[in-house]
Amino acid sequence: MADDSLIIRPATEADVPLLLEFIRAIADYEKLLHEVVATKESVHASLFGPEAVAKALFAEVDGETAAYAVYFHNFSTFTGRRGLYLEDLFVKPEFRRHGIGKTLLVHLAKIAVDRGCARFEWVALDWNQPAIDFYEKLGAEILQEWRVFRLSGEGLKQLAAESA
Repeated sequence: MADDSLIIRPATEADVPLLLEFIRAIADYEKLLHEVVATKESVHASLFGPEAVAKALFAEVDGETAAYAVYFHNFSTFTGRRGLYLEDLFVKPEFRRHGIGKTLLVHLAKIAVDRGCARFEWVALDWNQPAIDFYEKLGAEILQEWRVFRLSGEGLKQLAAESA
């Protein structure tokens, strides 16, 4: 693929339906489509509203949208600086193995460096060996000693309702 045919661009408000398509596509790939409850309204508010918390990028090849990434800032108390967290990276199957995922990661790494971020982090499902191999090839390290914890749905509501 010619480098000049690949364009990375920020998502705009008009892209909300396209963002939802990609959200559903990555969820389907990860066998988690049943967990998607995002709506046009919630995606718009989270990425473009007055209290937007995330940003998104699209990769286009010859005018066709091939991939997307969603990212936001987190914070490390140990470094005393913010970091960049990659929530989603998805390349459509027909566009894989053409360097698009790497180009998006390079673009995001540049954003992190330009913004003075101490870290650039993301997670991968333990069964997604192609992604794990790809990330390790780029120099990313797997943090074996860390475990991700999550409260959501009823568990989150129950904890919030408890008195301290």
